[in-house]
Amino acid sequence: MANSRTDAVRSYPGFLWWGLGQATNGGLSFYVWMFVLTAISLVGANAWAHQVAEGMILTNMTDHVSWGLYIANFTFCVGLAAGGVMMVIPAYLYDDEDMHKVVIIGEAVAIAAIVMCTLSVMVDLGRPDRFWHLIPVIGRVNWPVSMLTWDVIVLNGYLLINLHIVGYLLYMRYLGRKPNPRWYVPFVFLSILWAISIHTVTAFLYCGLGGRPFWNTALLAPRFLASAFVSGPAFIILVMRILRITTGYSAPPGPARTLIQIIRVSMTINLIMLASELFTLFYTGGAHSASAKYLFFGSHGHFGLVPWIWTAIVCNLVGTALFFMPNALERGSIRIVACVLCIVGIWIEKGMGLIIPGFIPSTLHEIVEYTPSLVEWKVTAGIWAFGFLLLTVLLKLIATVFASEKSGTALERVSE
Repeated sequence: MANSRTDAVRSYPGFLWWGLGQATNGGLSFYVWMFVLTAISLVGANAWAHQVAEGMILTNMTDHVSWGLYIANFTFCVGLAAGGVMMVIPAYLYDDEDMHKVVIIGEAVAIAAIVMCTLSVMVDLGRPDRFWHLIPVIGRVNWPVSMLTWDVIVLNGYLLINLHIVGYLLYMRYLGRKPNPRWYVPFVFLSILWAISIHTVTAFLYCGLGGRPFWNTALLAPRFLASAFVSGPAFIILVMRILRITTGYSAPPGPARTLIQIIRVSMTINLIMLASELFTLFYTGGAHSASAKYLFFGSHGHFGLVPWIWTAIVCNLVGTALFFMPNALERGSIRIVACVLCIVGIWIEKGMGLIIPGFIPSTLHEIVEYTPSLVEWKVTAGIWAFGFLLLTVLLKLIATVFASEKSGTALERVSE
């Protein structure tokens, strides 16, 4: 009987069943957190159900501004997923031993972010039953010419790669075995290239639209990557802090300091490219300067996006200044505030500050302003809550497996 029980838990389904039990087991604060996230997710699902039943009229998107909060959230989440690879690069390309211990956290963040990307696209479809048209070969898409189809391919491919890496590493630690490099290292290096591709393809999706001159800039893809290498590491730093407080899983200080150095360089590059864009927009002018004027200063009495973009710029500048302070390298409040400011600034810059002004003025030279409706905010909050639910389960499983490894393998504990 002992042998049969051991064989049962040794199997991968046994690991999944054990992991599900561990990831959903915790104290009162854990259950309160999961209850709140579940409630918000259900509110978002209910709002989306009303949207599907009554149509996109419940949103404030129009024929003039056809992409809104959903696509803005999608763009940011793609960068968040791509930024997760910033723990992989120093860990494997530069053989950083401390980073090896926490690289799986970045992979977990990437998985949750890609799921949120998919959900953001799903809720933006007026007819979600036609989602299958986006699938290559099966759907009726203009592939390989369509950039949207390439975006679907790279996003789902990135999700599968990260699921394999996280699943294999956790399963080996669960068994108490040393992972075989042949089964995950090639996928790690593939994930580095793939992470760059997901945000590059997303940028090409926008700047390839000739009718939207505000997006027709060669700097769009580099700015996407630079901002992704800010928001992703900043989010991972916050996750590691929360893990240390809630679970006792303490990462070595080296990885966080490496990520801060990456943020310093990436944010500086992002701000330099922003200054270059502003010079081109307002000094030389051009077709896309009308959108930029509306975004930064308003146009013809319309100022809907002005507070958004200046809030983003202030958050980015203050967050960057805080990251360059020596105290940012220490575990303290300055580091946390800097991470939050940069995440908020990048979210606005790549969302409301990029997607919406691309439609204003319209192709008919009309100014039709856009403000997200309550339904859109509910659905977006539900997507983020579901993403946090998934991330919480993954991190809980990671922390449990690593804790079990220190006090005997998880397999031995289950078999007792």
